[in-house]
Amino acid sequence: MEEAHGHHVGVVTHHELKQSLSTLQLWAIAVGLVISGEYFGWSYGWATAGTLGFTVTALFIAAMYTTFIFSFTELTTSIPHAGGPFAYARHAYGPTGGYFAGAATLIEFVFAPPAISLAIGAYLNVQFPALDPKVAALGAYIIFMGLNIIGVEIAATFELVVTVLAIFELLVFMGVVSPGFSIANFVKGGWSGQDQFSGAAISGMFAAIPFAIWFFLAIEGVAMAAEEAKDPKRSIPIAYITGILTLLFLAIGVMLFAGAAGDWTLLSNINDPLPQAMKFIVGEKSGWLHMLVALGLFGLVASFHGIIIGYSRQIFALARAGYLPPVLAKVHPKFKTPWIAILAGGAVGIAAIFSDNLLVIGGQPLTANIVTMSVFGAILMYIISMASLFKLRQTEPTMARPFRAPFYPWFPAFALIAAGVCMIAMIYYNFLIFIIFCVLLAIGYLYFLTTAKRREESPIDALIESTDELKAEGVQP
Repeated sequence: MEEAHGHHVGVVTHHELKQSLSTLQLWAIAVGLVISGEYFGWSYGWATAGTLGFTVTALFIAAMYTTFIFSFTELTTSIPHAGGPFAYARHAYGPTGGYFAGAATLIEFVFAPPAISLAIGAYLNVQFPALDPKVAALGAYIIFMGLNIIGVEIAATFELVVTVLAIFELLVFMGVVSPGFSIANFVKGGWSGQDQFSGAAISGMFAAIPFAIWFFLAIEGVAMAAEEAKDPKRSIPIAYITGILTLLFLAIGVMLFAGAAGDWTLLSNINDPLPQAMKFIVGEKSGWLHMLVALGLFGLVASFHGIIIGYSRQIFALARAGYLPPVLAKVHPKFKTPWIAILAGGAVGIAAIFSDNLLVIGGQPLTANIVTMSVFGAILMYIISMASLFKLRQTEPTMARPFRAPFYPWFPAFALIAAGVCMIAMIYYNFLIFIIFCVLLAIGYLYFLTTAKRREESPIDALIESTDELKAEGVQP
């Protein structure tokens, strides 16, 4: 290690994560992160927009995510770093840009797991009515934080198994309800208003944006496993692109088959729409129903477990760079996992589960509000990431880009504009939650301002700082 201007420069050996993830494991993380979004959460969009209105919203969001992922992959392969969006924004816009991207990603990834754990509780409650869903949610946190601490390879192998089972289960669901498939059921009362051009219908489509985003939310979390991938420049583009295609197919299939199975209005404000849709076809007592509830847990577990991988790497990377207390960057000496970061993110999520009175806002269910808070973080991060892509193309044209965004600048521009539209709509329809989101960012920013000295003293991250910057510090990389 060399000394320069009083602080260390170089790679931080005691913070290194283990490089062990294959392309297939990364694909499983990409799909697994998101797949719970096919099981629950999206049906709140039907309550807001109707089936047809929500279909329009979902197709718009699908286009945004497809263009975003093709663009985001350029950043992920150019800067393969556990901080993901935080690293790209810090590279493009300096420490303040890094703060806002990192904080937004943290809010997205810390608030998504409590929503999923509550859904795990709701699914288990169907099987075991005496079990309190919140107690089940707490149990899920304890089990999967433990599994994540034991090691990323074990965690990723588990993720692969549960993701494949979850995909199989969604295909089984479509097959079981297909005998009752009726497009007339799907289109009946499909607009929230008299017709598709009414003010109520258009308003409903915009209000349903967070629930369409829930279909794809967190796929970008694969970026945070980049330091643990065996060959990130090759494997991450394959994982992302096959992942988004898998999710597009499943999202369209699940929504269409559930809505066509019976009276979709009975599914529009609940946490377990798929088992309830199945009841239309096979009745209350069917073994199919119990199988769906049992295996349906795999989808929720895949996302819950995958997002713990994501939030812990984000906390770890922010702490390593001096944006959070250094203790959060400690790696377990035996398992080589960021164990304190895993526990810290879990503590926030568990607090959210038991904060009904604080997070029941505007008459919305607790789960819907937690989803909305997570989506605010995601959208801000998408905007900053696409802006970072444009900035780095200008300021660092010679940077190694193993994967380049196709149809540049059109794909990233569409993703950026679509994310901007989503943000405006989200603020309009969820103003109180937006205020809470801004307060969280402001508190974090005050902390950011008081810790400048710590960031200066943090070891420069070899994956972020360019060769020229190191030379400017008087250090030979």
